[in-house]
Amino acid sequence: MKRDASIALVLFALVALLPLSGEAYWMRLGTTMLMYGVLAMSWNFIGGMAGYPSFAVAAFFGLGAYAGAVAQKFGVPMGFAWVGAGLLALVFAALLGVALLRLRGHYFAIASLVVAEVLRELVNSMTGLTGGGMGLNLPIPAMASVDAQARFFFYVMLLLAAVTFTAMLITANSKLGFGLRCIQQNESAADMLGVDTTFYKVSAFMLSGVFVGVAGAVYASWVYYIEPPDVFDVLYSVKAIVMVLLGGAGSMFGPLVGAAAFLSLEELVWRNYLEVHTGVLGLMIVLLVLFLPKGLISLSQRLGRRGKLR
Repeated sequence: MKRDASIALVLFALVALLPLSGEAYWMRLGTTMLMYGVLAMSWNFIGGMAGYPSFAVAAFFGLGAYAGAVAQKFGVPMGFAWVGAGLLALVFAALLGVALLRLRGHYFAIASLVVAEVLRELVNSMTGLTGGGMGLNLPIPAMASVDAQARFFFYVMLLLAAVTFTAMLITANSKLGFGLRCIQQNESAADMLGVDTTFYKVSAFMLSGVFVGVAGAVYASWVYYIEPPDVFDVLYSVKAIVMVLLGGAGSMFGPLVGAAAFLSLEELVWRNYLEVHTGVLGLMIVLLVLFLPKGLISLSQRLGRRGKLR
């Protein structure tokens, strides 16, 4: 645990130096990468550790975005709005988890996928509160310059990513993490041995929701304008799963490595294959998952073993 914490500290310290480049492009890319990292690490709680294929990331993200935006609309300070959005996502995940986590496998996956669509329709129908299909404008933070705003949101996302990683590290090395690994290996056997599988699964689901909710609220403040198709986009759920699989499901640094790799591929393919970038990106990801089923983290482990053998 200490080794992982030390590596993470160095990694986040290096990322914190990115604003020194002074380029808006790299700032935007860095902020997006950190947000992707939060989504991937959050999914890792329920998907990587417990083995439950959740598609609820988009629901938590959209809920957090609109909770934060509506709170600011009524005059709540930005920071308090973000915290409130995270708490709402936490409570929603607890209630949703109690209902959905009775299901397993593809039944759970389909049920969790529908949640984002239900929330999107609710937001669309609440025109007076959320703006409906017209979207919602957020107040622009009063800061010295556009560059100052970019740096501010970069460091906020960096802090959120660091907190999410810390929670994931503590969970993995706790009784909760052990229980989740038991559930992943054989839930029925764990249940027979006295493991409170319902409590562990709901706890993991809550952890997978709270940080995504805060990320959604921060994203809403960052872009100043949100609409239902944007923040409740199912691609947020798909990307989170793909990033974890790319990096290495269940590992500590897999979600972060996967987020960086996915965003790099996304930018590279988008630049060179604009018209068919989605198809090319999908093909590259499929090839990576086929030839590296345990993620990019396993590649470094293989190289380490070969070095020891020599």
